[in-house]
Amino acid sequence: MNFQFSEELKMISYSARDFAEQYIRPNIMLWDETQHFPIEILKKAGEMGFMGVFIPEEYGGSGLGYHEYVTIIEEISKVDPSIGLSIAAHNSLCTGHIFYFGNEKQKQKWLPKLCSGENIGAWGLTEHNTGSDAGGMNTTAVKEGDYYILNGTKNFITHGKSGDVAVVIARTGKKGDSSGISAFIVEKGTPGFSGGKKENKLGMRSSETAELIFDNCKVHKENIIGNEGEGFKQSLKLLDGGRISIGALSLGIAKGAYTAALKYSKERVQFGKPISSFQGISFKLSEMATEIAASELLVHKAASIKNIGGDLTTVAAMAKMYSSESCVKIAGDAVQIHGGYGYIKEFPVEKFYRDSKLCTIGEGTTEIQKLVIARNILK
Repeated sequence: MNFQFSEELKMISYSARDFAEQYIRPNIMLWDETQHFPIEILKKAGEMGFMGVFIPEEYGGSGLGYHEYVTIIEEISKVDPSIGLSIAAHNSLCTGHIFYFGNEKQKQKWLPKLCSGENIGAWGLTEHNTGSDAGGMNTTAVKEGDYYILNGTKNFITHGKSGDVAVVIARTGKKGDSSGISAFIVEKGTPGFSGGKKENKLGMRSSETAELIFDNCKVHKENIIGNEGEGFKQSLKLLDGGRISIGALSLGIAKGAYTAALKYSKERVQFGKPISSFQGISFKLSEMATEIAASELLVHKAASIKNIGGDLTTVAAMAKMYSSESCVKIAGDAVQIHGGYGYIKEFPVEKFYRDSKLCTIGEGTTEIQKLVIARNILK
């Protein structure tokens, strides 16, 4: 691996950092307390080129690679992981699915508005009774002439109410048959398609999470992505790349929490000296710094393999698993270093702590990552 970041990558990092400081930081706690989903910020992110990072310029994207993509997610997540999550989900899932598996007509129709931020994307796989066991989904798509009729409900969907375009995974064959699952593009306003309950969450509160509801929703056959029956395989491949973005999100949270803890430990004086001078605190900081370095290496290793089109499944799962578990530990240690102040919302580590837990759950739980890794190393 090349450990030297290019000048272009550094400039992208500065751009994302400035964007987060100028447009996100002033409103973090207001959005968090009210669970406000700031669509206007995502549209601004589109103007900055952050909503179609790895999409080629011919489709309105920025035409960048995965190192640039994870750097943008990381820098924004250092300030507010909720916005980092929304940008990651928009890029990796909805936009990514159409780009990697859609036909030319579909790419030309939907990608430009997704990349510009004019449209916000959602992606629907999870259901109430099928989380890790996504192959057992109940949402169906029954073909009638030139249309598919969708019925069912998806939950835990990022941008479920506010998204303009959703890629939805539905069953076109027998339940439990992975080759009987297909992917469809459904636009907001399509009869029978609506957003449902918005979840009241522990963390990531300004990133909207809601249901997608389909009630005899007619979707034209031109909106199927790839061929009928390919949706589940597409989703698994897509999640490999998505797991890198969750790794980057975790890395941003870890760095944000660590930076706040390091600063506080130098300023907080007890027994006549900064608490950073006590071994109990300094050892915590040293462990945090080491875990961040390891996470960063794994995430960028996965990004390198993604860029060259290599076998991504194992390393993406490793990067996601390690980074997400580390960020929970680091955020917890940051709260501990702050003591009582770490439990108060005026200090940033309280929010990092709440936000961090999602990273061990979303886009495949830690347990699923271990299953994926084990399956591959034991082949």
